[in-house]
Amino acid sequence: MACLLETPIRMSVLSEVTASSRHYVDRLFDPDPQKVLQGVIDMKNAVIGNNKQKANLIVLGAVPRLLYLLQQETSSTELKTECAVVLGSLAMGTENNVKSLLDCHIIPALLQGLLSPDLKFIEACLRCLRTIFTSPVTPEELLYTDATVIPHLMALLSRSRYTQEYICQIFSHCCKGPDHQTILFNHGAVQNIAHLLTSLSYKVRMQALKCFSVLAFENPQVSMTLVNVLVDGELLPQIFVKMLQRDKPIEMQLTSAKCLTYMCRAGAIRTDDNCIVLKTLPCLVRMCSKERLLEERVEGAETLAYLIEPDVELQRIASITDHLIAMLADYFKYPSSVSAITDIKRLDHDLKHAHELRQAAFKLYASLGANDEDIRKKIIETENMMDRIVTGLSESSVKVRLAAVRCLHSLSRSVQQLRTSFQDHAVWKPLMKVLQNAPDEILVVASSMLCNLLLEFSPSKEPILESGAVELLCGLTQSENPALRVNGIWALMNMAFQAEQKIKADILRSLSTEQLFRLLSDSDLNVLMKTLGLLRNLLSTRPHIDKIMSTHGKQIMQAVTLILEGEHNIEVKEQTLCILANIADGTTAKELIMTNDDILQKIKYYMGHSHVKLQLAAMFCISNLIWNEEEGSQERQDKLRDMGIVDILHKLSQSPDSNLCDNEYCLALLQPLARHRLQLLSQLQGEFNNGCS
Repeated sequence: MACLLETPIRMSVLSEVTASSRHYVDRLFDPDPQKVLQGVIDMKNAVIGNNKQKANLIVLGAVPRLLYLLQQETSSTELKTECAVVLGSLAMGTENNVKSLLDCHIIPALLQGLLSPDLKFIEACLRCLRTIFTSPVTPEELLYTDATVIPHLMALLSRSRYTQEYICQIFSHCCKGPDHQTILFNHGAVQNIAHLLTSLSYKVRMQALKCFSVLAFENPQVSMTLVNVLVDGELLPQIFVKMLQRDKPIEMQLTSAKCLTYMCRAGAIRTDDNCIVLKTLPCLVRMCSKERLLEERVEGAETLAYLIEPDVELQRIASITDHLIAMLADYFKYPSSVSAITDIKRLDHDLKHAHELRQAAFKLYASLGANDEDIRKKIIETENMMDRIVTGLSESSVKVRLAAVRCLHSLSRSVQQLRTSFQDHAVWKPLMKVLQNAPDEILVVASSMLCNLLLEFSPSKEPILESGAVELLCGLTQSENPALRVNGIWALMNMAFQAEQKIKADILRSLSTEQLFRLLSDSDLNVLMKTLGLLRNLLSTRPHIDKIMSTHGKQIMQAVTLILEGEHNIEVKEQTLCILANIADGTTAKELIMTNDDILQKIKYYMGHSHVKLQLAAMFCISNLIWNEEEGSQERQDKLRDMGIVDILHKLSQSPDSNLCDNEYCLALLQPLARHRLQLLSQLQGEFNNGCS
């Protein structure tokens, strides 16, 4: 079996290879089986804790020979077992070691070894497989390539506590996403692993617990199954709750809390269940304490953020549990003093990973402030909070920047904070920098937040406009990412709300009519709806309506026609009719409707539609067309009368459906009377503003 290594690596390491390293490899080729066995045993003792020796042996070609011996039928079981042990030790070195082992196709050889009847050899193969699969350089898919592997591993679970520990650890590391969850679930993972939670071995219990956490994550099928599983007469959630108790190891408490959290988020456990409110949530808050290790605080905060994210009541409970909001402020001060950590290695580790604490704190603050105004206020009033978020926007770590933007986005849903804290700290400036050059995952959240900063009442709206936001947002509408297209057009829609003619002209010029109409035919419904909203806001205020329709009227009327004729839902067609109503409110623009018989017939059709919203929007068009005080109103009324509009209005005035509108309104259109027109105007605003994102 050939094992190819890159020449530069081989040369750099060969220069340090000692005579004894060559001697170990040479002994593997001895014709005497006993000497080969002793050579492998001596090699095992030589490589333990010695990464340099491991690298030397790999370069000298030890791996192919060990794999050959491991697979030879003539090799004794003892020799095969020792070969597996040495290979496992080599895998525990550097990531380059693991890559070299993978290049030599070690996984198929070890999986073949699992077919042996000898338990010690099986355990050695599994131990080596565990080490390889838990390495970040090993593709998880290698476990699923052969369809016979998973069922065989399930069968091996009953052989010993070591097979249980190693196999569960392999499963928990190689279960990445719904496809892997489905494979494991369909091969009986839940039933085969559940009883291991009561094992006498702590390691087995922990690995089984970790398996359930990865199986349940965002998986309703697995979570609903887990809820009803009995182990020694106890339901699994009850067992998980017992593992949450303070006298249990922290690792066990955290993993049990994750299992219950994932089951809750998947809909298998109610958010108001005592096991969530009284057990899981308080446990996760405890993990945020400064007495805990860095990784425990990170995992606790991130899991708690995930648990409470969609539920306002859990957010309120968490916010008043153990002064959590103030507790999280300590995440930005870590480590507070060098003397607090006596272990130098631990201090060095924590200094390198302190950014993970900031990321976790931002995530949890974002979840806490997602809905409740009072909680948002408490978060912002926490010492230097806004400064910390602004600093977080420019951190080198992408994950910290993303978490900071999410936190800011959550807080930006507050009207009060948009008017005060966000303005005091000029949050829009660093946000605009983030939007200039960032990965899509950050751009999606940052552009969504920009939508909020561009709301009419936001003091940041004007400086954002002056900083070139129009060009940036128009660029987003051309993104291949639907979420970015939605946010780009949404922000432009908010920007156009009650805007001056110059801003509207800038939007149309930067966006271009070609791109506007591409967006009107976008396959994403949200993009289409926001584009219609932008058009409504652009076509408001008579001078603006007339100006825009004088230059873009033909294209807009064509787009309106295509949408009204297309297979669109009620909401889309309602918005399109409202655009027509706005056009009908123009002084000269309304002639584009009156001279277009096709459009008039469509308005007539929707007046008789079965859906009230469409009837109401169509009647609003008629109201604007027949307005008495405007020039040419008599001619327009005559034309509409000739089309049969009067007959439809008579029918509607006699309709028993009170949801349509006051029957008097239909009579008012027949007269027509202004006071009733104003009544309808309050029901169907001429401009469109969707508020916070």
